Amino acid sequence: MDYIIKLAFVLLIFIYSWFFQIQNQEWDIMRSMLKDANNMAVHDASQELNEAARAQGRLIIDPSAAYETFRQTLQSNLGLDDGLSPLAGSRLQAQVKIVKFDIVDEATDNTFPMLYEDPAYGITKYIQGPSVIAVIETEHPVLISRNKVQEAITVPAVQEYKLNH
Repeated sequence: MDYIIKLAFVLLIFIYSWFFQIQNQEWDIMRSMLKDANNMAVHDASQELNEAARAQGRLIIDPSAAYETFRQTLQSNLGLDDGLSPLAGSRLQAQVKIVKFDIVDEATDNTFPMLYEDPAYGITKYIQGPSVIAVIETEHPVLISRNKVQEAITVPAVQEYKLNH
């Protein structure tokens, strides 16, 4: 009887460890998906240039067109609906939130290169030209409920034009 209790205890520890490992692996997969999608989305958003300003030799990103393109790229790459919630068949389990969308360009008389800092999201980067910076997040996948609530998966991305002076 003592042997069966010890075996059951070891089995419970093994199963708990196995689920914990699966949960961590799912976090890695989801973060990688979010990072790839965010990189593509900021790249696409940075292509939305104001053509009138471009004709005058200035790179100015159209904010509304850039944001809309950013959302559409996230939706198509992550399998999301218009509210950024996962569609049936999506790997994601929770809504994706755009927590930051920032455009740094020549519209505000910035001079490049410049140091861009956002301590709230841990972004510090010398940007060489007009840039789109975005941070997205979604809930941490949960296979094992615990007292401690896991932090959301937060993913930053920066896309910049490198000016040749």
